[in-house]
Amino acid sequence: MQTHRLVSAMAVVALSGAFVWARPAPQSSPEPATPYDILIRNGHIVDGTGSPWYAGDLAIRDGRIAAIGVLCPSRVPGPDSACPAKQTIDAAGRVVAPGFIDMLGQSELTMLVNPHLPSKIYQGITTEITGEGTSVAPLSDAIVAADHDTYDHYHLTPDWRTLAQYFARLEKQGMGINLATYVGATQVRRMVLGDADVQPTPEQLDQMRALVRQAMLEGAVGVSTSLQYPPAPYAKTDELIALASVAGDYGGIYATHMRSEGDAIDAALDETFRIGREAHLPVEIWHLKVAGRANWGRMPEVVTRIEQARASGVDVGADTYGYSAWFNSFSAFIPPWAHDGGDAKLVERLKDPELRARIRKEMDTPSKDWDNEWDEVHDANKILVCVVHNPALHDLQGKTIEQISKLWGKDTFDTIFDLLIQDNAFTEVAVVGMDERDIRLAVEQPWVSFDNDSSGTAPDGLLGQERPHPRAYGTFPRILRKYVRQEQRMWLEETVGKMSALPAQRMRLTDRGVLKTGLWADVVIFDPQKVTDRATFEDPNQLSYGMDYVLVNGVPVIAAGKMTNALPGKVLRGPGYRAP
Repeated sequence: MQTHRLVSAMAVVALSGAFVWARPAPQSSPEPATPYDILIRNGHIVDGTGSPWYAGDLAIRDGRIAAIGVLCPSRVPGPDSACPAKQTIDAAGRVVAPGFIDMLGQSELTMLVNPHLPSKIYQGITTEITGEGTSVAPLSDAIVAADHDTYDHYHLTPDWRTLAQYFARLEKQGMGINLATYVGATQVRRMVLGDADVQPTPEQLDQMRALVRQAMLEGAVGVSTSLQYPPAPYAKTDELIALASVAGDYGGIYATHMRSEGDAIDAALDETFRIGREAHLPVEIWHLKVAGRANWGRMPEVVTRIEQARASGVDVGADTYGYSAWFNSFSAFIPPWAHDGGDAKLVERLKDPELRARIRKEMDTPSKDWDNEWDEVHDANKILVCVVHNPALHDLQGKTIEQISKLWGKDTFDTIFDLLIQDNAFTEVAVVGMDERDIRLAVEQPWVSFDNDSSGTAPDGLLGQERPHPRAYGTFPRILRKYVRQEQRMWLEETVGKMSALPAQRMRLTDRGVLKTGLWADVVIFDPQKVTDRATFEDPNQLSYGMDYVLVNGVPVIAAGKMTNALPGKVLRGPGYRAP
């Protein structure tokens, strides 16, 4: 087991709106004037700071942690005892820890379909951060029309146009977990420039900056990019710095799916560091990876470059989901120029024999000018179709492109192109393209937290008709099973801190992420010897196992291993929020 870092370096507790580097001592408490709502007894408290576990109790009142320590020595708790509680949970030596924070969750729409999000809560996730480049707002009628397949797929009517209106809809409906979101740089670009490959005039850039400012005032936690997916690649670095600077003015951060995670990763890192340095704000690199066989073994180089950037004063962190396959839109395999004007234009170009031949040639040619995922994979058997919108294609979910090629009697490229045409460029795929040694090194870094990079889902209902990447159900339990329990590469306390305190610190969530009196009671109770993921590529819609209790804002959403159907989640607004 590695012992060179116990993550005391990230041992953070929230105090007076800022983080203080300290371990909270177990706290005794006088007898409460009123009963606790919930008293958790006999737990092994892993408080999120990275400190070793200690035996103790944890009491909750009005959604917050009321006391921690040995609260009821030699007494039987109950409404009339010396430590009265309306409900008592006997942790019986199991771990009591802060709820986990998903640093990229993608649930902004699926939460409207199934607000309970069982795939998330059964992993111990109590808070999700979302908004990867194309955030849920701001919205225009033109964007709604262009993205109608997405809304139709989830049977949703987008009746919001601003982030404030979306948050209001969430709060009216109720939600099983807490949610925070970035405003996407791609989203504000689409609001002003549409989906075209054009550059903004100074006046248009001012409009984009104003949209970021509005979103920050409405509660966005920062600005984000997803620079692989058109129209995002059309944005130049100076445009991104201008937008990120606005987020920085309101205490936000910059998060990015970098322009390349493969052959051009050096240039992508350069751009990422430059944005953080010139916009004067922290940077989060989403789902850190080195993609494609030609790049396997380059993670030590990437880690060194991030460490050097940190040493130079750029506040850079990252997150990972710990699988060797990624998951994204199949249209990402197509060169950026072919997306100019949006999905409808892409489909037109795929139907044009001359342009189709050009796309085929560029996909089959190594290039650092764009993130050529086909060149990184070059194996149709490693591309698994997971989600389609066209009902006629539903039976293709769970099949590889190689299998579909044989079924259709077409070569690989024609299969890819015709699938995108028939599904109106909606198709989502899982792609095997990473090496376990690189993943392991990323997971172990002290500045790396974790993300699902998948929307919350459920094994049944509308969402259960999809076949997502297994990370949608299994990321956090998999980390605990694989890297802590089986391979013993990380301490339990260290890993819990990377799932709670570290992301809370990154996201400025000063009232969550550790177990400390006065903070919101996002709490999980589990046996670290039993928690495990069950989802596989062959059978992905399987809930993880081992979370006995999951509490969100002091309310159980899982109790004794079963969903309670409670919806106690809250919208978490960023530091720039101004109440109307």
